[in-house]
Amino acid sequence: MPLTKSSRTSYFLLPLLACVLFLALPGITTGQDDPPSRVARINFIQGSVSFQPAGTEDWLEAGPNRPLTTGDQLWADEGSRAELHLGSSAIRVSEQTGISFLNVADQAVQIQVAQGTADIRILHMWDNEVYEIDTANVAFTITRPGEYRVDVDPDGTETLITVRNGAGAVTAGGQDYDLSSGQQYAFEGTDQINYSADYIPDPDDFDGWCTDRDHREDNATSARYVSREVIGYEDLDTYGTWRTDPTYGPVWVPTGVALDWAPYHTGHWAFVGPWGWTWVDDAPWGFAPFHYGRWAYVGGGWGWIPGPVAVVGVGGVAVVGGGWGVRPVYAPALVGFVGGGGFSASIEIGGGVAGVAWVPLGPRDVWVPGYHTSAVYMTNVNVTSTTIVNRTQITNVYNTTIINNNTTTVTKITYSNQAAPGAVTAVPQKAFQGGQPVAAASVKVSAEVVSSPKVMSAKPVAPTAESVRGPARPAAASARPPASLASHSVVTKMAPSPKAIPVGHSAPLTPAAYKPATKPNAHPNTSVKPATRPTIAAKPAGAPGGKPANAGPPAGKPANAPPPARIASNPAATEQPNKANPPAGNANNNANTKPNANTAKDANGEAQPPKKSTPPPSHDNTNSRDEAAKPAAPAKQPEAVKPPPPPPAPKPEAKPAPKPEAKPAPAAKPAEPPKKPAPAAQEPPKNQNKEPKKDEKKPPKDEEKHPEKN
Repeated sequence: MPLTKSSRTSYFLLPLLACVLFLALPGITTGQDDPPSRVARINFIQGSVSFQPAGTEDWLEAGPNRPLTTGDQLWADEGSRAELHLGSSAIRVSEQTGISFLNVADQAVQIQVAQGTADIRILHMWDNEVYEIDTANVAFTITRPGEYRVDVDPDGTETLITVRNGAGAVTAGGQDYDLSSGQQYAFEGTDQINYSADYIPDPDDFDGWCTDRDHREDNATSARYVSREVIGYEDLDTYGTWRTDPTYGPVWVPTGVALDWAPYHTGHWAFVGPWGWTWVDDAPWGFAPFHYGRWAYVGGGWGWIPGPVAVVGVGGVAVVGGGWGVRPVYAPALVGFVGGGGFSASIEIGGGVAGVAWVPLGPRDVWVPGYHTSAVYMTNVNVTSTTIVNRTQITNVYNTTIINNNTTTVTKITYSNQAAPGAVTAVPQKAFQGGQPVAAASVKVSAEVVSSPKVMSAKPVAPTAESVRGPARPAAASARPPASLASHSVVTKMAPSPKAIPVGHSAPLTPAAYKPATKPNAHPNTSVKPATRPTIAAKPAGAPGGKPANAGPPAGKPANAPPPARIASNPAATEQPNKANPPAGNANNNANTKPNANTAKDANGEAQPPKKSTPPPSHDNTNSRDEAAKPAAPAKQPEAVKPPPPPPAPKPEAKPAPKPEAKPAPAAKPAEPPKKPAPAAQEPPKNQNKEPKKDEKKPPKDEEKHPEKN
């Protein structure tokens, strides 16, 4: 809709002044410090899962769609699991697992795994993007998209890292270790690190669950219409249908909602820094449609219109055929507040009652943040959420609604949805401020309140402790992380955010409280020599290669099992759903199977089971298998020469003659004389140094006869 200047400029200075005061609220960015373009979303909860919002000492029962960011902690109790999405990346935690977000920024994601098991799947990494997983004794930097599993024992002295697909590097005890796909790596100790590598064991139940979740995401039809970087797109298939509108193109319509249902009506408001007031919807699908895209009333009902699948934003270049483009920018709530625009002004909603009212933005509406941002941020947050708003319109709104270069021009915006059925939602100020369920507290307002709102307060609604907690109930004492985790060290390579709060703490730590992963003059106690570490990525010959992404579950140890059991045991996994098909000839992924032992026997001459202390061979799995096959062939070639032995061969070997004579039955047969040289054919390894000439002549004869058999 076109923007028109209001003749009552002084009237609109009150909301403008309120916007200025709003910047002073805690957790709101100031200056040109734009907030991150992404958050982590809790989208699946099984069992008892709790979280601690940054800046509070309360552990609360986790609910779906709650955004998590720097400083927030999560705990999955016994028998529980949780799944989070951060852009196109999935983070899944098993039972008795505690994690904390040490940094969530545009170019960095830093997560602490204090205890338990976490599975991280990364589909795409942007330029200069860094993922770091920190435990009590290692800092793991992920360098490629892939699937990873991190197991940390309760006392923090051992970390298992399974690289199912991808690559990374570990810094521990002052040393660097390169990690490649197809291996499981163990790091024991704190100051002195014992390092070993092993094959990936068979998947356990947690791995199978992760694989099922991966397949659900990979097969999502909504990915045709929505960027995979839009958090929550994978839930749209189950709870709605896609239609094509002649004006807006693809439109998603929710199913199973009431006839008078309207967006931003079933949920609550929470104060989440650094964005401020954030909408948390109650629906299991209620994330993507409320933090990306726009809503429109089409075909007699509400439909969600997503942003472009790939888009060129400010400072970004679209990937041709890649579908990634510029990362969609997360918004706390794509609504327009009545009387306040981008912030929650307090207006009269009837009978002198102070309240807050809002309208879902339509495809042609420009979203104005309630916090100070740069022009680049405001452009990207709008162009990645709608295909209709043009940049000129965004720039005009930015220049006329935000104090910029001492400009105080104010405009009045008419929202395209404000006349749609049920579009305007209003609640008393106390209900808004206390994070109460909106559906139960909402009141009806007249059209006059929307078109000509009466501002009752010159400042927006201030947050309270209830604003941060929302309607979530306190978590039971048994459903919180052990107090002992607060005493664990946090090894980091990248400096955490000043707002980071490790698991077990309730306030940010000083930089000196973290344990640096690198230190001078470190002398690691490892089972693999430092010079060989960069080459321990491949599996020994005969073992199955690394599983490709999305082909099967990320293998690992049983979740939350005691550290010794995780290392010593290899889960039987009687049920292994969606297990990747291993290459031909390597049907067993178990590192302790006979094929692996035979491989060791062919290479070393003695059968020895693989051990963690034994470094794998070369990086190239294919070459390793070929080289392992070559020594096996010469061992069988002497047996192929049994029928026509050369005359000189049996003469020097007079001693073996008594052995066949000990068997009277074979000696009576005429066919036995040709078999007498057989023992001689097995003896060359002992006499090889004594008769080099004979060994040199035999291979040519074997090579001539070997093709004839083939």
